[in-house]
Amino acid sequence: MKKIVLTVVAMLTFTMASAENENMNATNAYVMDVNMNSLARALSLSNDQMEAVKDIHATFCTEMLNAATADRADRVRLTQEAVKHDLKNLSAVLDRHQMRTYIGILNTTFNNRGISIVE
Repeated sequence: MKKIVLTVVAMLTFTMASAENENMNATNAYVMDVNMNSLARALSLSNDQMEAVKDIHATFCTEMLNAATADRADRVRLTQEAVKHDLKNLSAVLDRHQMRTYIGILNTTFNNRGISIVE
C-alpha cells in the first residue's frame, strides 16, 4: 500500500512539474526582446527612427508580457490590442516599405512562437 501511495505522489509531482514548465514556456513565447541593431539593419532605420522604434518596442514588450500573464480568455484580446497599438505607433515613424517588412518579421515571430492573434 505504501508503494502505491508513493507512486501516486510521484506521478502527481511529475505532472505538476510538467504543467508548470508548459506555463513557463507559454510565457516565454510572449517575451518580445529583439536585437535592435538587427532590426534597424533589416528595416534600414535612420538614427532618429531607431530611437523612436526602441521606445515603441519597449511599450510593446510590456503589453505582450501583460498578455502572457492574463487568463487564457483575455490573452488573445490583449495580444491583439498590443499588436494594434504597436502598428499604429510605428506607422507614424516608418514608411510604407519599412512597415511591410516589419509586419512580415512580426508575423514570422508570432508563427514561430505559436502565438495566435486570431480567436
